[in-house]
Amino acid sequence: MTTDDAWAHLHGTFRWRVPRTFNVAVVCGRRWARATPQAVAIRWERDDGAAGAVTYGELQRDANRLAHALRRLGVARGDRVAIVMPQRVETAVAHLAVCQLGAVAMPLSVLFGPDALEYRLRDSGTAVAIVDETAIANLLAARPQCPGLKHVVAVGGAAGSGDADYTALLARESDAFDAVATRADDAAVLIYTSGTTGPPKGALIPHRAMLGNLSGFVCSQNWFPHTSDGSPSVFWSPADWAWTGGLWDALLPTLYFGREIVAFQGRFAPERAFELMQRHRVTHTFLFPTALKAMMKAVPDPRAAYPGLALQAVMSAGEAVGDAVFAYGRDALGVPVNEMFGQTEINYVVGNCGRWRSADGRWHAGWPQRPGSMGRAYPGHRVAVIDDEGRECPPGVPGDVAVHRRDVHGDPDPVFFLGYWGNDEATRAKFTGDPADSWCRTGDTAVMDAQGYLWYRGRSDDVFKAAGYRIGPSEVENCLVKHPAVANAAVVPKPDAERGAVVKAYVVLAPDFAGDAALVEQLQRHVRGQLAPYEYPKEIEFVDALPMTTTGKVQRRVLRLQEEERARAAARPAGS
Repeated sequence: MTTDDAWAHLHGTFRWRVPRTFNVAVVCGRRWARATPQAVAIRWERDDGAAGAVTYGELQRDANRLAHALRRLGVARGDRVAIVMPQRVETAVAHLAVCQLGAVAMPLSVLFGPDALEYRLRDSGTAVAIVDETAIANLLAARPQCPGLKHVVAVGGAAGSGDADYTALLARESDAFDAVATRADDAAVLIYTSGTTGPPKGALIPHRAMLGNLSGFVCSQNWFPHTSDGSPSVFWSPADWAWTGGLWDALLPTLYFGREIVAFQGRFAPERAFELMQRHRVTHTFLFPTALKAMMKAVPDPRAAYPGLALQAVMSAGEAVGDAVFAYGRDALGVPVNEMFGQTEINYVVGNCGRWRSADGRWHAGWPQRPGSMGRAYPGHRVAVIDDEGRECPPGVPGDVAVHRRDVHGDPDPVFFLGYWGNDEATRAKFTGDPADSWCRTGDTAVMDAQGYLWYRGRSDDVFKAAGYRIGPSEVENCLVKHPAVANAAVVPKPDAERGAVVKAYVVLAPDFAGDAALVEQLQRHVRGQLAPYEYPKEIEFVDALPMTTTGKVQRRVLRLQEEERARAAARPAGS
């Protein structure tokens, strides 16, 4: 079977089977607590040296206790519960507890400052937040502006700072709980995504999206949970569990298959990443291109430096992998990187697959990775490049990457989000065509070649990626203009060889302010203190005016092109 035949075979034979009743917590926790209660679910470490492990049985018992406690606090079906914690056992417990209650989990990054937390808590109408020591100060700072937030459950080092202590709550409750019988279409998770205009939008994700993610997850991880040598599969990723990449591309699919995931609570460092993967015999991982670049520079020969590495698959997403990183994976790691593409609203739809395993246990080559390409549609997803009218573009013609609501067999694709929280207009704008038979636009432009590989061209809006994080310029601009020195601001990506891009702000000053180094530092601190550290502008340029349209809108595209031209000029040899 050729690689093209393999891709066609998987698409042709794959069929979605989505039950009417389906719950993420049941398939990721409860069934394994019954089938393999002693199997390790999460092996955890902190950068202070503390470490431990919890089994599926223990994980489920704590989820049951927390579900009872949340119900006692008034959480009902459909209510939103904020989870503001890093990679730790309690984060996984909280997700399982909320889902089996029929409520909606709202993961929030511990990097968010008070403004970012306030907006999301208020917009979602969240009544309960579960938070640990990494975010309790910012959450409490945001709380006075969130009258709907009735209860703060404090975890770990935050104990005593909230309304209730997590450990004490669980100690009072039963470890038996009957999960709510949710429909596959019921909401499970609410994740806020950065927008081009206006504040972030809350993407409401149903339980069925768990299934919609799986074909891509399995393929991108070279047929997870299987390993070519029969060794136990172990997953680790530095991706934050508060984001789609960490939650839906790492934690939940690993638990779905009843396997072990490593949770590390600490800052990413290349050598620590290799040491962690070596010691825990990690077989599968998701590493952002930025992380891979840092690892490539720090450890040129990882198999010699860390001889116990057991990697069998590396998936990467968030930005282009690039030739150098791809070569590093293939030659130094011995594992070609499977690039993947998706977004919160329609995750894990395009990518690569190094190998796959048929039902008879035989291994087959997948479809070859092509450096620079996003890959091909994963089984169960109908992906195309479309024009402004929703027509499919011929090979080689750029257009908007889009995913159809129905797969190649005409069956509904379960990967789709339900819509944007409280924003029907934005939801309608995301789709082209009849609601039941439509294309969902990703906002990314690309070219599809004759073999179905997609080649990224850029965003069709002003959202961009910096060091793997998705940046919506509007939120940063809104924060900047709150400072008395700023009359107006525009945020764009500045090309950067290491991180793909960095955040740059063009600032128009208010009268009587001087644009000096001290003000740059002051504005950077202002943004870091209110939003997230990765959102603050690494560079600020003071200008007299911003380029505007005749209707008064800032032309970020003009500034973005200016930055790209400056980068090209800086890269040219002297005298050329």
